[in-house]
Amino acid sequence: MTAALIGFALVLILVLLRMPIVFSMGLVGTLGFAYERGGSILDERGLKAAMSMVGRQITDTAQDYGLSVVPLFILMGLFVNKGGLARELYAVSNAFLGHMRGGIAMATVAACGGFSAICGSSLATAATMSKVAMPEMRRYGYADSLSTASIAAGGTLGILIPPSVILVIYGLLTETSIGKLFVAGIIPGVLGILFYLFAVRWTVWRNPEAGPAGEKAGWGARIRALGSVWAVLLLFFLVIGGLYGAFDFEPLNLTFSPTEAAGMGAAGAFLIALSRGGLTFRSTFEVLKETSFTAASLFAVLIGAQIFSNFVNLAGLPEALIGIVTAYDVPAFVVMLMILGIYIVLGCVFESLSMLLLTVPIFFPLVTSLGYDPVWFGIVVVVVTEISLITPPVGLNVFILKGVVGDVSTGTIFRGVTPFWMADIVRLALIVLVPAIVLFLPENMGAMGH
Repeated sequence: MTAALIGFALVLILVLLRMPIVFSMGLVGTLGFAYERGGSILDERGLKAAMSMVGRQITDTAQDYGLSVVPLFILMGLFVNKGGLARELYAVSNAFLGHMRGGIAMATVAACGGFSAICGSSLATAATMSKVAMPEMRRYGYADSLSTASIAAGGTLGILIPPSVILVIYGLLTETSIGKLFVAGIIPGVLGILFYLFAVRWTVWRNPEAGPAGEKAGWGARIRALGSVWAVLLLFFLVIGGLYGAFDFEPLNLTFSPTEAAGMGAAGAFLIALSRGGLTFRSTFEVLKETSFTAASLFAVLIGAQIFSNFVNLAGLPEALIGIVTAYDVPAFVVMLMILGIYIVLGCVFESLSMLLLTVPIFFPLVTSLGYDPVWFGIVVVVVTEISLITPPVGLNVFILKGVVGDVSTGTIFRGVTPFWMADIVRLALIVLVPAIVLFLPENMGAMGH
């Protein structure tokens, strides 16, 4: 246990020294594995065992069929972006909400939620919606703090509302049903949208000048706007419905595996983008290249995390934590509160995927040994990870907004994000105290996904 804790501390130090997380976890995991096998990081027998483990881990990851779902969902999101669906989603939300005080910011949050349902990436959601919504909010004189905060917070929904790449990775790491995880994320995702809308209303209640009312659209314009988003609804139903056997009837009899659902989603997104004239040979090549780079970077981080996980497991840290909890008879709820506290602190330093990959191998055996549902824990982890995306000083979504907008300081964005951060804490507390919020849909729909 001591060696594992030292290894964990070394990873933190290396990350703070700006070493990429993949190299930090890979290096510490390799040397730690060698130490555990040979009694010294320089022992020849231990080093050979460590090198063998690293090679096997790289090969196994490259050959893991289940991981093919990751680039397919990334590809789906990029094609959706090329199809211009983000603007249509924003137009629908704005038609219904824009006339209220703070309504354009609320429309931005709602559009982020809809875009998340077909994108699966928080960073991509924030970057895309900033280009769509920011000019409109500035046109109506919205405060920069509220404008950027609504985009940064709304963008976090991309990793929770299915299909979510980070839920796929959690499912693969813990051998938890991806289909169950997807459907379990729906209610918490909708709650996230509602709580963010309340955060906007709270902001404009305190400062009415922060979010002036926009123009009111007639019902004819609203209906026309709704008609333009049929592709989003169809694509979402195709992916999630296929996982849960919505097409399992005569003469179709179709039920998708996660990889098949991702493939169908990517193909559907391609056809939609093609039909709308959003694709050229050059733009298609750029989409494929970006998908390859993004997937490769995710796989690299995953390999590094698995190497570190092998060291942690060999050192016996999960078993030691279970032993401590058992020996001192610590209540399960207290243990969970401590884990959540650790996640929130780590969120101030780590980006979301790195935090998940570093901690899940340690905490997952402990949490399941206490009787908690792995699907519930997966959603809790993702919600905490969402919070980290807008938590200073890292807050990746905030820095994405800073990079896109340019003329707004990170301090202004972080101040604007505070009500949204507090709304996330309330949502997290509800999910922890009332697990049925997460488990109601998976338990009642039946898990046909794998």
